[in-house]
Amino acid sequence: MLNAKENMREVIKGGNPERFVNQYEAIQLLFTPTIFHDALLQPGMENVKNAWGVTNSFPEGVPGQFPVHTPDKIVVQDIEHWKDYVHAPSLDFPEEEWGKVKEMYDAVDGTKAYKATFIAPGLFEQTHHLCEISNALMYYIEYEDEMHDLIKYLTEYELKMAELVCSHLKPDALFHHDDWGGERSTFMSPAMFEDYFVDAYKQIYGYYKDHGVELVFHHSDSYAATFVPAMIEMGIDVWQGPMRSNDVPGLIKKYGGKISFMGDIDNKYVDFEGWTKEDCRRAAIESMESCGMKYYIPCITQGGPGSVYKGSYQALADCIDEYNKEKFGVEVTDDFRLPLQVMF
Repeated sequence: MLNAKENMREVIKGGNPERFVNQYEAIQLLFTPTIFHDALLQPGMENVKNAWGVTNSFPEGVPGQFPVHTPDKIVVQDIEHWKDYVHAPSLDFPEEEWGKVKEMYDAVDGTKAYKATFIAPGLFEQTHHLCEISNALMYYIEYEDEMHDLIKYLTEYELKMAELVCSHLKPDALFHHDDWGGERSTFMSPAMFEDYFVDAYKQIYGYYKDHGVELVFHHSDSYAATFVPAMIEMGIDVWQGPMRSNDVPGLIKKYGGKISFMGDIDNKYVDFEGWTKEDCRRAAIESMESCGMKYYIPCITQGGPGSVYKGSYQALADCIDEYNKEKFGVEVTDDFRLPLQVMF
C-alpha cells in the first residue's frame, strides 16, 4: 500500500492514487528561526507587536491572529514615505538557531510526509498588515509606484529567506500563506493581481523549485478562481484553501494536471458551535464525491491542521478515513503516515 506521501504525490501528479488524501496527513509544517524571535500568538493574547512593527491580537474563538489597525498602530503612516516606516527584520540568525530548527526537520520521517517550510504572511497580506487593508487597496490604485516598490522590498526579503531556508534546512515542500479574497470575490481584479504579484511570486517560488523543493502549496482560503491561471504561472502546485464558492469540481476539470486543489470543505460546514460528526461526514462525502480523487485533496479550507471548536478537525479526518475504508477497503495506520497532528 502507498504511504501518505506516495499517495499524495499520485493525486497531485494525476497518477494512480489508492485512496483520498486525508487533509494534512502527508504534510508536516515546519518553521524557520523566526519562531525564536516572532512566535505565533496564542488565543487570548492581545496587542503584541511583531518583528515588522505590526501589532497583532488573537481573540478567543477565532482561527488565528489578526493585525490591530487603530490609527496609532498602523505602521505605514504615509505611503509616499513608506521607507521611513517599513524595516525588514534581520535574517542574520545564529547557527545555533538554525541547528535547533534543523533538528525538527530531521526528526520527521520524510518518506511518509513532505517536510514543508511554513511561511506567513505573504506579499499581499504583508502590505495590508503594514498599511491597513482599506488603505492598502486604495494605495494599489492611487500609488502604483510606491506599492510596486514596497512589494519589491518584501520580495527581496522573501528571496533572502528562501536562500537561507534551502541552504540550511533543505525542505522538499513549501507551504506559503497569502489570502487573496473573501468568500465571493477576490480583493482585486486579475489584471491588477498579475501586475503586482505574478512576477514576484515567480521569483520566490522559482527559487525554491530550483533548490530542491518538489511541491509548492499556496494557502488562500477564499474565492480566487479567476486567479488560477496566474497561480499556475507562479509555479503553485497545490492551491490549499479553495472555498466551495469557487466551483472546485469545475476548476479540476479545467485545470487538473496543471494545478491541484486542497480544500472545498469550508470551515463553516464543520467547525462551529454544536458541530456533530454527521456534519463532518456529510461535508466530506459531498466534496469527495463531487471533486473526485485526482488533483483533489479533501481538506478544511483553514491553512493548517486544526479547528476553532475542539475536536472537529479530528472528526473530519476520521470521516475521511472511514470513507476510504468503505469505498476502497483501505485502512491507514501510523505505519503509512505520521500521526495526525493538530497545530492550530
